[in-house]
Order: sequence, then C-alpha cells, then structure tokens
Amino acid sequence: QVQLVESGGGLVQAGGSLRLSCAASGIIFSAYSMGWYRQAPGKQRELVALIRPSGTSNYADAAKGRFTISRDNAKNTVHLQMNSLQPEDTAVYYCNAGAPLGAYWGQGTQVTVSS
Repeated sequence: QVQLVESGGGLVQAGGSLRLSCAASGIIFSAYSMGWYRQAPGKQRELVALIRPSGTSNYADAAKGRFTISRDNAKNTVHLQMNSLQPEDTAVYYCNAGAPLGAYWGQGTQVTVSS
C-alpha cells in the first residue's frame, strides 16, 4: 500500500519560511520522480516543483529563486524549502509520486501566508 504523508504546513507571515516534508512508503522511492503541487481555493492544482531520481529538478516560474526541492533517498523523503513566502503562496500543498501527475498523492498540507 502506497502512502505519502506530508507535514510542515502552517501559518506564516509574508516574508517567512516553511519547510514541507513528504514521507513515502510502499514504493521504490529512489526510482520515482517526486513533485510538489499546490491548489488554492477556486484554482486548479498546479505543479510547484519536481525532482527526478537523478536529482535534477524543475520549478514553476512562481517558485524559482524562492523554493528548493530536495530528496533523501535513504529516508524516502522529499522536502520543499519555501522562503520569502507571499500571500499568493497560500494553498494546500500536495506531494506526488511519479510526477508530473503521477498515480500517488498525499492528503495535502495547508500553507497560509498572512500579509
């Protein structure tokens, strides 16, 4: 049974930072591209960043220069370090295995940025 469990969301002021984590089980983690998506109220889910098994990564324009995705294959975990957060970053953030739009999703973690 595949499980992706996100953590690290919360409420932060504009300009602050958060580090999201996603712990995976039930998959050969090192073989999967892992992604972070987000969905704001009334908007479509969008890709924020993804990291391949090789360690190479891609970012949405909105995340470039502020967010960093990383993975720890020994711990089956992927992280998203988010700096200089802005109110428009407010959303539910989801972990995805097999990104982009892979088969497995976490339950999401809420990130709220106050102005």
